[in-house]
Amino acid sequence: MARRIAIIEQDKCHPDKCGNLLCARLCPVNRKGEDCISKNTLTKKAMIDEKQCSGCGICPKRCPFEAIHIINLPEKLEGEPIHRFGRNSFELFNLPTIKPGSVVGLIGRNGIGKSTAFEVLAGNITPNNGNYDTELTEENIKLLKESILQKYSNSQIGEYFTKVFDKKITISYKPQRIELLPKLFSGKVIDLLEKVDEKGKVNEMMDLLELTQVKDNNISDLSGGELQKVAIIATALKKADVYYFDEPSSFLDITSRVKMAKLIQSLKEDNSAVMVIEHDIATLDYISDEIQIVYGERACYGVTSISKGVRKGINDYLEGYLPEDNVRFRDYQIKFSRSIAELKEDAQTLVSYKNLKKSFENFKMNAEGGEIKRGEVLAIMGSNGLGKSTFVKMITNQLKADEGEIEREAEMKISYKPQYPEPEDIVVEDYLKHHAGKEMQSGWYEQNILEKLNIKSILKSNLRNLSGGELQKVFVAGCLSGDSDLIVLDEPSAFIDIEDRINIAEVIKEFTRKKEIACVVVDHDVQFIEYLGDKMLVFEGIPGKEGSVYGPCPKEEGMNRVLKMLEITYRKDKDTNRARINKPNSQLDKEQRSTGNYYYI
Repeated sequence: MARRIAIIEQDKCHPDKCGNLLCARLCPVNRKGEDCISKNTLTKKAMIDEKQCSGCGICPKRCPFEAIHIINLPEKLEGEPIHRFGRNSFELFNLPTIKPGSVVGLIGRNGIGKSTAFEVLAGNITPNNGNYDTELTEENIKLLKESILQKYSNSQIGEYFTKVFDKKITISYKPQRIELLPKLFSGKVIDLLEKVDEKGKVNEMMDLLELTQVKDNNISDLSGGELQKVAIIATALKKADVYYFDEPSSFLDITSRVKMAKLIQSLKEDNSAVMVIEHDIATLDYISDEIQIVYGERACYGVTSISKGVRKGINDYLEGYLPEDNVRFRDYQIKFSRSIAELKEDAQTLVSYKNLKKSFENFKMNAEGGEIKRGEVLAIMGSNGLGKSTFVKMITNQLKADEGEIEREAEMKISYKPQYPEPEDIVVEDYLKHHAGKEMQSGWYEQNILEKLNIKSILKSNLRNLSGGELQKVFVAGCLSGDSDLIVLDEPSAFIDIEDRINIAEVIKEFTRKKEIACVVVDHDVQFIEYLGDKMLVFEGIPGKEGSVYGPCPKEEGMNRVLKMLEITYRKDKDTNRARINKPNSQLDKEQRSTGNYYYI
């Protein structure tokens, strides 16, 4: 018989705002005089006795904050999980498989247990076999470890944990939260990297990821992309048996993503095992030798599939179906299609510019001329340090050009999401009301913003308590709210999983067309830009010294120019339409280079 679990997302449970446990008052078991749902004396929030729960489904349907989930687990998930965080909390049922001499890529939704699996494998979390109420004394931790070794004896994961517990395996781990690095280390970049360098390759790796120019800068002064590079290099410089990289492409431009992938691939050469969590599927495809799918239900439970070939693994994930296990974990297929511009011939010009020039002490940029039209999504790509932010600030009147002309529609209203937005101390609902006003109460807003971006369940949460992906969606929603004529979004795909990247792209396209506004999107995910953009601006030049703008041009021309700059070629997967990077010097790579067609054939 399938086991039933009850999950309560603690940050969404607000008894003081639902009349003091609405769920308990509605529960049929409680109304019979038994205690199925009660108040936790410590947290003052709801808790559910899973043995008493009848699975009626009333509490998850009636909870105004969508905090409760009653899950009938698949029958194949027999027994207890390898780890559970607490009562009515997330369950992790198994772990990814380590493969020496191979790079294993993990793909799955946010909140499904990928980072938790990394923490367990890295030895940062002692798995409890579902015994969440065990006090973590030294003696109990010893007993938990013994139970794990007994449960997984005569298996690869059992051998792995034996080495981890006996400290006979060396692990190097790059966590997801690289913004915490300045809080853990103060000083110069070079001092940190030389301190952890066990291979004598600090200069080689800094050159590869183009970090040499900031080696004498303080960690606290680095951008998000520079912090990511420092974290990747620091992880790679250690001599380790196993390397873990959690979302290494976040904040990196497209050039750095390719170089990062090459660096991580090189780590397997000493028969080390490498495991990577990544949402950019083109990068994941390029970096991985095998794929393992993590599925389940967000915030409830997670399961890892067997290893698959890269193409099959990613395609199975997009299909939402695991044929080997006969498991459908998503009720729809993700299939990519190119955005086809539907611009009217007489589309109104919102912004036009000509011969723009801007110089700083060590950097200069120029843009010959172009137009931004209503109903158009203009995608911007190019390496960091070429002036993308400078250009955006000039056309949105935040920065004055040294030379050139900019004409804007009279009384043009602009909404702007920066690359690194700072969360305010405010509840999501109040933040969106500030931007949307009365429109937020409409059914149209609920359907097209709150539901499509999966924001309804976090309306009562404080911005400062949100995950990176949740925060990103709220800021995008804020930009789309109101009556702006021009929306500028800087890296809206950061921290977002594949499903939500598609949702965000569709919402942006729909808003741009139907409201006849203009949208400028700066991003480094090739698949995201291809799916979203109508036309492109390509930034070229020498990072940190000079930049020039090519375009606006047709998307195919722009993509071809970007990929030629990177010296890589892309093809299209025949089943899913997704972009795949060709292996260097493969027959297809040579054919496309010879014809100058770097972007598909």
